[in-house]
Amino acid sequence: MKKLKNIAIVLSLFVLQVQLAQAQQIQARAVLDSTNILIGDQVNLRLELSQPNNLDIEFPAIGDSLSASVEVIAQSPLDTFELNEENQIRIIQNLTITSFDSGQQVVPPFYFRLKYDNLYDSIETLPASFFVHSMPLDTTKGPVDIKKPYGAPVTLKEVTPYILGVILIGALIFFLFYYIQRRRKNKPLFVKPPKPKEPAHIIALRELDRIKDEKLWQTEHLKDYYSMVSDTLRTYIEDRFNIQAMEYTTEETIQAFERQKELLSGKSLEELKSILSLSDLVKFAKYTPLPDDHNLTLMNAYFFVNQTKLEDKKPTPPKDDREGEEVELK
Repeated sequence: MKKLKNIAIVLSLFVLQVQLAQAQQIQARAVLDSTNILIGDQVNLRLELSQPNNLDIEFPAIGDSLSASVEVIAQSPLDTFELNEENQIRIIQNLTITSFDSGQQVVPPFYFRLKYDNLYDSIETLPASFFVHSMPLDTTKGPVDIKKPYGAPVTLKEVTPYILGVILIGALIFFLFYYIQRRRKNKPLFVKPPKPKEPAHIIALRELDRIKDEKLWQTEHLKDYYSMVSDTLRTYIEDRFNIQAMEYTTEETIQAFERQKELLSGKSLEELKSILSLSDLVKFAKYTPLPDDHNLTLMNAYFFVNQTKLEDKKPTPPKDDREGEEVELK
């Protein structure tokens, strides 16, 4: 009986030594990366557990706070690393904590639960502490007002509706003003754009055709006939050469061309001088030309316009076959 008792004692001592040996291989730590922070700042707390890989050890459950004054902002998942030692692993979890109370803050121990052969035990870390500093106060200035919140910068998305609104209101005001002005002047609200002005030679040739068709010389309206031919050429000269022929006398018109010899050939200038001079005699001196002079005057007018017209390249106007044509007056 005594022998059995001794054997039991020896076995108990052996088991105890094995457990002590394994317990020495288990280490739990809580490490802060900073021990001094400003109030409201954050600090990282790292939980480390080194253990044999054949043991089942539970990490402590972490809530929203570690104490009444220490709050948990975030916690990472568990990371497991193999150590160089045989059958040893290290498990790490990072916690982000903060405190809004100034002074010394204590992080309580963390308890890791160990299960071994239907036996339960726990391993705890040492308490950790850090100091929370409040914002320093400048007592030399005395009490000051609370600063207003900083204004956020204005973005384009925020001001776009206002910009569009201003543009719309401006457009409405402009339209209303334009509408009132048009109504006061008895003008239509919308006006069609004017047609492009015809080339000077087209207008002149059409007017000469009209004079030819009216046959004023047959009704003894010679003064009207020569006045119309003269005015047609003078209007053509103003539009074609920018010479104020309607305001100039015949002599002033001829002198204007003589100062700019590149505008007309000598033949064209002589034809023009002949037409205008004869027209002046009929209008102012009551001169009565010969019947052949009526035909010659109109023929020379056609000749002058066709010889001096400005050719339009786009589109090219059809060639006027009346150039140099004798005009027979009936």
